[in-house]
Amino acid sequence: MKAAYIEQFGGPENLKYGDLPDPVPVAGQVVVDTFAASVNGADWKVCAGEYANPKFPVVLGRDFSGVVSAVGADVKDLKIGDEVFGVLEAGRDGTYCEKIAVGAAVVAKKPAGLSHVDATALALTGLTAIRSIEDTLKLKSGETILIQGGAGGVASFAIQLAKHLGARVITTASAGNLAFMRELGADQAIDYNATDFTKVVSNVDAVFETVGGDVAMQSFAVLKPGGRAAFIASGAQAPKPDRADVTALRPAVGRDRAAMERVAELHRTGVVRVPPVRLFSLADAAEAVGISKARHLKGKLVFKLR
Repeated sequence: MKAAYIEQFGGPENLKYGDLPDPVPVAGQVVVDTFAASVNGADWKVCAGEYANPKFPVVLGRDFSGVVSAVGADVKDLKIGDEVFGVLEAGRDGTYCEKIAVGAAVVAKKPAGLSHVDATALALTGLTAIRSIEDTLKLKSGETILIQGGAGGVASFAIQLAKHLGARVITTASAGNLAFMRELGADQAIDYNATDFTKVVSNVDAVFETVGGDVAMQSFAVLKPGGRAAFIASGAQAPKPDRADVTALRPAVGRDRAAMERVAELHRTGVVRVPPVRLFSLADAAEAVGISKARHLKGKLVFKLR
């Protein structure tokens, strides 16, 4: 099979495109012929060696959409020919390739009305947003949330989900994306290049921080006493608050079929829409991961494999 992979840690330029052995399913797994896989912020960090990986070559990528082509022992609820989508088990990478072996328990059937490209554009972004907004922050109707970096895939999903839950949503984005933020439902959109958000935002119930760096620590300043912040771009641990009356949280993005079905249902019912997608061939993986690393993008980067 064709794959994009690294044989040493470093920048995106280390990504190679070539042939690797086809996977064989073990008990409880299915093999999925990959039709689409998306680029996520974690991918360039894997490339740089920021996450532990067992051995080279390392195939990047965490989410996928495709068709089941082989079924391992003990799999009773999926069959060859099923169109499916999902996110690999926690701690695994390996979707930048034409075939993947994955546990059937984390795979969901792809809705018929959703293309493979759109399904993978929603997969890990939707899963992360749900785990962060619903499960970790436990956002409630009537609360106010600041979502940092609103134009990214996870944050744009989170804006829509937070509005659906009845929250007032403030977000930050570049000037060119402010109108898009309002289209998604943001009540207030701040140009982070022109305005210091700490000067115009205060007393919020929750912060969802997707940017990292200095923005992470600055986010504590806008919380009300008793407020909480969830961080997904600040390493394996949430940063330590610089004040005692707020809580810092690091979402656990657990994988299971029910969560993927929740993502599909939110799209089916019109709560969330597919983010803007920029398509790449797998041979151009180095370029796509480089764009992701620069972080100034709108929506999702997706590989169309078939």
